[in-house]
Amino acid sequence: MRKVYDRIIDMRGNLITVAASGVSLGELARIQKRNGTSTYASVLRFDDDLVTLQVFENTRGISTGDKVTFLNHQVEATYTDSLLGRRLNGSGAPIDGGPDILGEEVAIGKPSFNPVRRIIPRDLIRTNIPMIDVFNCLVKSQKIPIFSVAGEPYNQLLMRIANQTDADVVIIAGMGLRFDDYQAFIDNAEKAGSIEKTVMFIHRATDPAVECLLVPDMALAVAEKFALAGKVVLVLLTDMTSFADAIKEISITMDQIPSNRGYPGSLYSDLASRYEKAVDIDGAGSITIISVTTMPGGDVTHPIPDNTGYITEGQFYLIGGQIDPFGSLSRLKQQVIGKVTREDHGDVANAMIRLYADSKKARERQGMGFRLSRWDEKLLRFSYLFEERMMSLQVNLPLEQALDLGWQTLAECFELEEIGMKKSITDKYWPKERNPRL
Repeated sequence: MRKVYDRIIDMRGNLITVAASGVSLGELARIQKRNGTSTYASVLRFDDDLVTLQVFENTRGISTGDKVTFLNHQVEATYTDSLLGRRLNGSGAPIDGGPDILGEEVAIGKPSFNPVRRIIPRDLIRTNIPMIDVFNCLVKSQKIPIFSVAGEPYNQLLMRIANQTDADVVIIAGMGLRFDDYQAFIDNAEKAGSIEKTVMFIHRATDPAVECLLVPDMALAVAEKFALAGKVVLVLLTDMTSFADAIKEISITMDQIPSNRGYPGSLYSDLASRYEKAVDIDGAGSITIISVTTMPGGDVTHPIPDNTGYITEGQFYLIGGQIDPFGSLSRLKQQVIGKVTREDHGDVANAMIRLYADSKKARERQGMGFRLSRWDEKLLRFSYLFEERMMSLQVNLPLEQALDLGWQTLAECFELEEIGMKKSITDKYWPKERNPRL
């Protein structure tokens, strides 16, 4: 039997306090307003018989005499194949003008997948972006962030990945999105023809902060159901800094003692509990997570990127509209390079990065007015071709074509004996026809 309480003791921000008993953490409650409408809240904290709930919208219009009914279950997402192509808010309600979602109700915020049924990551997720596929492979079930700053085209990068990935289902979880960013995701999916395999959970900047907290949990709960059905699922989270800021805002409202820079001490576990949903399930599908973490002031020691770096399996640095080849790292790339990809993959990637690093020194010598050697001139030509053919986010090439282009670029700029690669590899892959060199 559901208990009804008709006295709200306190209201602060999106939080209300009720004297109640027999309820559980995370339990959903319905608030019946005097004007006949209702809204929902979930249990956030206990203090003896005082229960604090976070309301899923602004508390304006709620009075202390409104009735609160606890529903004996936690917040749930709705799972069904008809989710594909739909857009929902942080509460799981449609925002695309379509019909209500009917299907299986799935509790959000459950523990990570049973480790016994996890398998070692060993498959490649293709993106057709050379700076990812060639140099820092995305591996099925990997969790990896894009570290960036405001103003960088990180959402455009996510759109390209969503369009070009070979995943079966793409779930976009947007947090704190401006309307133009939200509309850009819609327009992109429709234009690229990927809308039929895409689900969007969207929290806009004008929506209540509590919905921002629900978005990744909704997305990941649905992703797990798709994965259990045998689907390869790619989850794109943007922006996890907005998610952490929402946690900070609510914890301050609750008078919690802040930790580093005002964020709660639970920030690490709050982030980890979401990232650890990435999984390759034995006998079923997988969940791969790419997130965006904007670094305030470009500070990588800020609590959000700092904690994220300890949880995830590498990172992509987006700097100046390009993925930085030196700071970026995929810790799982050795699981697939040369094993599920071509045998020359590792040699080509290492040679190009090494020569590009040398070209940076040649550019410094050029900038200081030093006389350049013939070798410096070769390095400079290579650096310009590398940035144009590999680093530009406009390049769209399958992995094998990108490797072939890498060989061609090396051959255009250097002699065979100058690139420092194994003879067994160069004998097989060094281009027989070479364009004129510098």
